[in-house]
Amino acid sequence: MSKLMSKFFLAAGTLAIVAPAMSQAAETTLGKGLAAMGAGLAVVGGGLGIGLIGKGAVESIARQPEASGTISTQMILAAALVEGATLFAVVVGFLA
Repeated sequence: MSKLMSKFFLAAGTLAIVAPAMSQAAETTLGKGLAAMGAGLAVVGGGLGIGLIGKGAVESIARQPEASGTISTQMILAAALVEGATLFAVVVGFLA
């Protein structure tokens, strides 16, 4: 991953964490807008995470087809955990 992308994701993560606190501290339109942006960035991050999980699983199955059952089970479990964390972040962003 390039340095620019890593800086972007660091800034986006910081915004997703700070935006709900800003919204609760000052009831402004800016704070609510930042909270909504943080919720959107959480969805983007979750989508990227699930995509990378799927990519890794497909590559693993292509290299070792006899382990496809185990790999698929672990992929679904990991994707569900990422999706749960993303949903939690979206709810927190919208409640702010």
